[in-house]
Amino acid sequence: MFRDPDRVLDAVQTGFGGRRVLVAGDLMLDRYLWGEVSRISPEAPVPVLRLARQTEVAGGAANVARNLVGLGLTVSVAGITGDDAERAALLHQLARQGVETDCVIADPDRRTTTKTRLIGNHQQMLRIDAEETDAIGAAAEQALFDAVVTRLDAVDALLLSDYAKGVLTGGLCRRLIEAARGRGVPVLVDPKGRDFDRYAEATLNPPNRAELAQAAGAPAADLDALLAAAAALRERLGLEQVILTLGELGLALVDGAPDGGARRIPAVAREVFDVSGAGDTVIATIAAGRAAGLDAVDSAHLANLAAGVVVAKVGTAAISAAELAAAISGEAALEQAAKVMDLETLLARAGEWRGRGERIVFTNGCFDLLHVGHVSYLERARRYGQRLVVGLNTDRSVRALKGPDRPLIGQDDRARVLAALAAVDAVVLFDEDTPLELIRRIQPDVLAKGADYREDEVIGAADVRARGGQVVLVPLVDDRSSSGIIRRIADSDRSR
Repeated sequence: MFRDPDRVLDAVQTGFGGRRVLVAGDLMLDRYLWGEVSRISPEAPVPVLRLARQTEVAGGAANVARNLVGLGLTVSVAGITGDDAERAALLHQLARQGVETDCVIADPDRRTTTKTRLIGNHQQMLRIDAEETDAIGAAAEQALFDAVVTRLDAVDALLLSDYAKGVLTGGLCRRLIEAARGRGVPVLVDPKGRDFDRYAEATLNPPNRAELAQAAGAPAADLDALLAAAAALRERLGLEQVILTLGELGLALVDGAPDGGARRIPAVAREVFDVSGAGDTVIATIAAGRAAGLDAVDSAHLANLAAGVVVAKVGTAAISAAELAAAISGEAALEQAAKVMDLETLLARAGEWRGRGERIVFTNGCFDLLHVGHVSYLERARRYGQRLVVGLNTDRSVRALKGPDRPLIGQDDRARVLAALAAVDAVVLFDEDTPLELIRRIQPDVLAKGADYREDEVIGAADVRARGGQVVLVPLVDDRSSSGIIRRIADSDRSR
């Protein structure tokens, strides 16, 4: 769940405020040959691809730029290409996307990195790489450094996208990070290789499992060892955060939090067609979030959703603001359903909330035929803390309280409707006639009840006060009640 969901959704819907990001790194052209496979070659035991069409998209650091543009940011790229037809095709693709390319330098002694993928029946069959991975020369490095530095004062973030193709040398990374930090510009790094020292003092570094394992010498299969390595790396290199991308396990944020642990963000369940470019989407979305002022947790959460969208596409794919907004809405629906929980799950969640210093408010009721009086009451109750837990009477306990004709709405439906309210953080069912035992288990900081009660009538009040908690009587909306609605419906039926 986002810490500040309204701010996150507003950022996505407004294109992250049109922030400017400069992406520097290894620019590539991704070429796709699409066709159908229906037979095996008589010349050799290989499938025959009957070519139907050819497409080209910007890849590598250029795909990071595509993702940022799709999210609504203003983007420029910096890098080295050859002076060849592939450079022209790459610049054409970037221009179509609205990416500024003034900082893309042609080096006649290199070739433009080009990856050609053969796709048969929507499955990748083969990839052909045309590339050079030697480090760029001193003159090209200086020209690229100068081009980036002249634009740093006009950007909200610098993103270094390292694909180990020789452009982001160790010396160039260190100089660019120093120049950006000296101007107060955050630097995000998408790393490669064993030498992470080149990224020292960057704001954020999001390696995947294999990259961190290679750099830290930790086993990729040992998650605890990787998280420990990420914490040590953050400390040694002076990074603000390390976000470890874990594939189907989601993300882990390591930022030196007081508890010393990593904050885990689980992946969104998706059918995976192609992971090409998913890492680009992650770093681009994190950069967009940080440039727009979102905190590290919400930026990482947003990136996790974005990755779930692009892996469901074939080919090097970019995220769009509309797709990301839809993913947020879809997750919100899942999160609403997840607010309905059993007591043990709630107690664990309450422990997390308390660990962050959040006050827990508890109230209870039947909430049959939810109406504006209920909504207003719950919104007012939540103002006494940061989390609102609603104890909901089961159908059996409602009948015991209100008679055999109630409730009109079953307990599962009542719980789900309550969970859809923004003011409510958790709904837990209880079958007893009173919520006393539930209150004793949850130990809320604040016990809320309607102002139609006296404080000495509130179940659990003595227990809460004994622990130093607060009991509040919340004003109600006049002339609003489920019983009144039922009477009006019955009177209307009789008058027909």
